[in-house]
Amino acid sequence: MPFFRLVPGSLDFPSPHLAGPDGLLAIGGDFAPERLIVSYSQGIFPWMVYSGEPVWFSPDPRMVLEPKRLRVHRSLAKVIRRGDFEIRLDSAFPEVVRQCSQVKRPGQRGSWITKRYIEGFTTLFELGFAHSVEAYSHGQLVGGLYGLALGRVFFGESMFALEPDASKVAFATFVRQLDAWGFTLIDCQQETDHLRRFGAEPWPRATFLDALAKAVAPLPRGGDASNPNEEQDTGQDTGQDQAPDDLDPELAFARLGRIGRWSLELQGWDGRLAADEEPATAQDVPATATVDRDAGEV
Repeated sequence: MPFFRLVPGSLDFPSPHLAGPDGLLAIGGDFAPERLIVSYSQGIFPWMVYSGEPVWFSPDPRMVLEPKRLRVHRSLAKVIRRGDFEIRLDSAFPEVVRQCSQVKRPGQRGSWITKRYIEGFTTLFELGFAHSVEAYSHGQLVGGLYGLALGRVFFGESMFALEPDASKVAFATFVRQLDAWGFTLIDCQQETDHLRRFGAEPWPRATFLDALAKAVAPLPRGGDASNPNEEQDTGQDTGQDQAPDDLDPELAFARLGRIGRWSLELQGWDGRLAADEEPATAQDVPATATVDRDAGEV
């Protein structure tokens, strides 16, 4: 399958519209945080490593969950109401990534979560762009997920569960929190029946890329970068035109979304969704796997 080779020293990627039928787009580059931000903002992500080099994909269709369309099965809602798990954010990022790297995936040898990949995402976490979600039981980490947030988009990377329902409760609670913060898209990347259970749907790549471009756009000058719902100009009128953010790289970079360590603000959610009643016969998903790139627990 033909693919592009990235130019050394350049952050440029070929258009994701040029990816092959399996989503393969390019090879080369590295996992530097700036490259990861550029790639994800264009709908491109690393999925494997070949001969030590990242391989970049942009699949068609793309599995996407709009937070407002979250569905929660009655059986899972009961688990949430029982309070079996305590959900936290950004409390154990390195351990969540480590656990995800050890998940056994049917038909897949090894993991794309390599040492260099972990270093890149750890730097993104330290910069406030990457985030983790943890499920604790009796003070022990038993499930979680992690990914990257840009603008109003969360890009899911991987998930693990050491106890049944742990990562499902973490995921559902997190989606509700993202909705409350004004996020509009969750990039689930690969289509699975498990993600469909939560309301995710396959979108044509062109549709996804169009929505992505709008959702990762920097907030207007004067908006609150810590509040995804804040778009108004809160500065005083100086009588002079202000330069657009695209002429101020540092400001534009700082407005790429809700940057910094996150904490769960959603309190007391009982798993019910006002506009969604799930059939009582809905079955639970077996507990092992990831948010996006394999058919695991979601």
